[in-house]
Amino acid sequence: MALGLPPLNFKPHCSSTSTFSSSSTNYRPAVILPGLGNNTGDYKKLEFTLQEYGVPTVVAKVSRIDWLRNAAGLVDPNYWKGTLQPRPVLDWYLKRVDDAVQEAEELAQGGKLSVIGHSAGGWLARVYMEEFGLSHISLLLTLGTPHLPPPKGLPGVIDQTRGLLYYVQQHCKKAVYTPELKYVCIAGRYLQGARFVNDSKVAVESMATIDDDQQVSDVAVVKNKTDSTPVSTTFQARFVGQGYKQP
Repeated sequence: MALGLPPLNFKPHCSSTSTFSSSSTNYRPAVILPGLGNNTGDYKKLEFTLQEYGVPTVVAKVSRIDWLRNAAGLVDPNYWKGTLQPRPVLDWYLKRVDDAVQEAEELAQGGKLSVIGHSAGGWLARVYMEEFGLSHISLLLTLGTPHLPPPKGLPGVIDQTRGLLYYVQQHCKKAVYTPELKYVCIAGRYLQGARFVNDSKVAVESMATIDDDQQVSDVAVVKNKTDSTPVSTTFQARFVGQGYKQP
């Protein structure tokens, strides 16, 4: 069920907390849902940033060890058939989401909430809204979330969710922007995935441009887009490309 997505580069922290802002502006509270393999502390920087803007924030309480619970799906024949369903395998995660939502509802004092899902947290938010209701949620913001399952019948493509994304596509409401529930999907261009093999060179035009004044990470291939000289593909680009190829 791995998605092959790199964790957000946030400073780790051992537990989650609710944050309150001294700002006089009343923003609806936000609930942050960690992605696969991430823990609550990975989102501390995002939590603090939202606090700076006056957004009360609750991060669902998830540890890295918690994700080992997903191994329970291995005993389900549907896992091997690629037709696995979210419940009961992911009931533990949905319970953590519900706990965080209830905590945020207390901060909202009868108002609406925003939900921010990173990676798998985005489509798991859709599962949560389908199972628990969405009347109290007005915005779902997803960060790097694969909302569509991988195409079937392509060589080398394996559904790492073992059918979970197909379930979401078939049984959850479509991620369509409406006045009642707004969907916003964000995908970065900082690093473009590449083929894991037989792609040792990639044209610079296919990579995201990084300006000279931007902070440079060691995982990115940095070149000016006007330079057409091929550059070597980093292992990180190959790893990300493989992960997005088969969510």
